[in-house]
Amino acid sequence: MLRINDTISIQDWELTEQFVRASGPGGQNVNKVSSAVELRFEAATSPSLPPPVKSRLKRLAGRRWTNEGTLVIQCDETRSQARNRDIARERLAALIKQALTPPKRRIATRPTLGSKKRRLKAKKVRGEVKSMRGKVDPDT
Repeated sequence: MLRINDTISIQDWELTEQFVRASGPGGQNVNKVSSAVELRFEAATSPSLPPPVKSRLKRLAGRRWTNEGTLVIQCDETRSQARNRDIARERLAALIKQALTPPKRRIATRPTLGSKKRRLKAKKVRGEVKSMRGKVDPDT
């Protein structure tokens, strides 16, 4: 069982782990040992997560979210299979914790009177510069 917080915990049957061969350092050992982990969490069908958390998790996951609603986390950082497994579970927990907090509502602000005046003054100066351009009349 993976504990996220006091109210949410993910059961082991919701997680699927698959061990594959990793790329990167490890010498000849990397060709023999499957140390990289691919952690799959059936997030869309999970009874542990409320619907708003699922939608935020989908947005946060990005490419890691499959069409079937599965969240896939891969880890091949270390040469240890157990450590990679722990790192993948930590990443999943961190992602779910991030999805638990609802985003703050944006409060619309109005421009200050001073900023409006500065903008209009800059536009007027720019317009004067542009109006000075053009053909020069030789008579005047």
